[in-house]
Amino acid sequence: MKAYSIEFRQKIVKAYSQGNTSIRKVAARFDVSKSFVQKLLKKQKVAGHLHPKKTGARERSELAQRAHELTLMVTLYQSCNLI
Repeated sequence: MKAYSIEFRQKIVKAYSQGNTSIRKVAARFDVSKSFVQKLLKKQKVAGHLHPKKTGARERSELAQRAHELTLMVTLYQSCNLI
């Protein structure tokens, strides 16, 4: 799922900051979860920004990095058994 835009996040925080509303009402208004609004407010207060966390690519396993080498070894040593 793609992260919400910074502009959208700012609208949510601004709507809550204007007062006379609850977190639940803001969440319902913008069709997001209550916990998302809470996290945005906390992030704004602690970090001072609303940028989403970076999502990194999954780390490749050691075996995936050596797939070519393993394929070659299996081909060369077909008669060998693992003990």
